[in-house]
Amino acid sequence: MAEERGLSLVTCTAPVNIAVIKYWGKRDDDLILPINSSLSVTLHQDQLKTTTTAAASRDFTEDRLWLNGEEVDVGHPRLQACLREVRRLARKRRSGSNEDAAPLNLSYKIHVATENNFPTAAGLASSAAGYACLVSTLARLYGVEGELSEVARRGSGSACRSMLGGFVQWQRGERPDGRDSLAQQVAPETHWPELRVLVLVVSGEKKQVASTAGMQTSVETSPLLKHRAEVVVPERMALMTRHIRERDFEAFGQLVMKDSNQFHATCLDTFPPIFYLNDLSRRIIALAHRFNAHHGSTKVAYTFDAGPNAVIFMLADTVAEFVEVVRRSFPPATNGDQFLRGLPVSSASLPEELMTAVVTEPVPGAVQYILHTKPGPGPQLVDDPSQHLLGADGLPRRRT
Repeated sequence: MAEERGLSLVTCTAPVNIAVIKYWGKRDDDLILPINSSLSVTLHQDQLKTTTTAAASRDFTEDRLWLNGEEVDVGHPRLQACLREVRRLARKRRSGSNEDAAPLNLSYKIHVATENNFPTAAGLASSAAGYACLVSTLARLYGVEGELSEVARRGSGSACRSMLGGFVQWQRGERPDGRDSLAQQVAPETHWPELRVLVLVVSGEKKQVASTAGMQTSVETSPLLKHRAEVVVPERMALMTRHIRERDFEAFGQLVMKDSNQFHATCLDTFPPIFYLNDLSRRIIALAHRFNAHHGSTKVAYTFDAGPNAVIFMLADTVAEFVEVVRRSFPPATNGDQFLRGLPVSSASLPEELMTAVVTEPVPGAVQYILHTKPGPGPQLVDDPSQHLLGADGLPRRRT
């Protein structure tokens, strides 16, 4: 923690996670308790991350928050819930502590700056990374340790899964107070070294129906969602955990796609229906199935959260060929050099029979870019002072 002129400063980063067994629907809106358990893959922060700096000072007159450089309302109930809970844990820890060091005064106001290196609110789990990062940073600032996924859940349900790396389950829990609705690691990020992820960004725009409003309508109106939560998901959680532990991509990939499809079926079963996928999303789904059919096995597996951007899982030896298939199917319009981002991808030439079977009716410019990444760790503390988003005055630094 940096301390200068009575200013305490901490910066952390946190990852995006992509659910492979989807969370949709709450049984308690205030505590953010889900109607079903879920399971996700934490993506590597070298490609996708939120960075948050929190500062506390006796000189601050009010709590303030900046998101991607713009000051926003710090009074958001979920943000306040996280702040309250971290301060409560800090008070609890101090009441039972014999530490000599003078801890940070809990009455000091705080300034928080947070930035995403990916589109906010476009179905790329920005709220999950954001609240995981906020809670990790505040916990470091106030000296709170231990189980924090419950606190992150109070900000955004799926944020609890971004508190851990690798493969993570969020247990539904049974208690009305939510104390058993926590995230647990199924396997670390090193467990499946060959697993790769492509994010096909088709839209960076904010979605028309926010997840919170969408899932509430689904809970109220969709009989399919009730059946899914009570009957389908418990069995799928056990299966998905097994497929991950056995590194069985064929079974893993099929279940990933089926669960994504059922999630979007519950959105259609909602009344009025919710459409997170667009025509391009459906083209990508068809492309994946043609690619798998050509190879006679599950080589790629798509999943879509509450937005049109596709996340596609595959093994490392499939990446080069499938990237070329995407490039041929959705030729980049003007950004050929920026079309592929993230981890390097070797070039591949496509056999004529694959081109004929898989690449049909190209749609130029439809995919904005491809991001190549892999599973990664949970939140990280940033030691480099030059990476702080707030300066010594507690205000956002100007980025050059």
